[in-house]
This record gives sequence, C-alpha cells and structure tokens, in this order.
Amino acid sequence: MTEENPTLQLTPTTDQFDIRLSPTPRGARLARLLAVEWLRPRQDIPYAVTEAAAQIVAELTTNAATHGRVAGRDFRLALLARPRLLRIEVTDTRGEDLPEPHTGRGLLLVEALADRWGIAPGPVPRKTVWAELDH
Repeated sequence: MTEENPTLQLTPTTDQFDIRLSPTPRGARLARLLAVEWLRPRQDIPYAVTEAAAQIVAELTTNAATHGRVAGRDFRLALLARPRLLRIEVTDTRGEDLPEPHTGRGLLLVEALADRWGIAPGPVPRKTVWAELDH
C-alpha cells in the first residue's frame, strides 16, 4: 500500500484570505508561504506584485511575532484582492506598542515596496499594520 503525500493547495476562490497563526518565527514563515500559495494562481495579480507582497508579509509577520508577541495570543494575516489593489493586514495583540516609521530595516522595506501603508489601532488590545499594492 502506498501513502499519498498530502500537499497544501490554496485555491483563490474568494477575494479574501484570513488566518490566525502563532506569534513565532515558524508562524511568520508559514504566513509568508501561505500568502504566496494563495497569490500564485491569481491571474489578475502580476508576478512583481506577488513578490513584493511576499516580502511585505514576511516583514510584517516577523514584526508581529517579534515585537507584537503576547504568550497565548495569535496574530492574524489577512489578504484582500480587489481590482487593481492588493491589501495586506497583520494584526497582533500589542496595541500599545506601535511601530515607529523610519526605524528598523523591516518598515523601511515595507515603505519602499508598498504604495501605501499604515497602522490602525484597536480594538484594544490589538493593532493592525496594513500595506496596499496597486497593480
């Protein structure tokens, strides 16, 4: 008897992807991999946008796992695809610890790759760091 090797297949049947992951380096890496798998088959999003999105997801989820980590509380990754727009949101549970623009390599990279990005506080105790890519 042979065993099939199960593989993860995320089909972009909707314009949204939303998942909660553990605030660890492994959770951040998984967020990036899942985002790429969700974006890859989308014909309406150019390859360059998918690559930029992968980097932004990596940076924002690493920040959530490093600076926004609270034991026992997950972070959330959400992707929203609209005509000519991709929005990335990463929500963590350290709302009091807002990232400072222009400090640290990660946010400088997000600023360079995204067309727009920002921080949305709340609801307590959360904050969401978001980035948008036009295409």
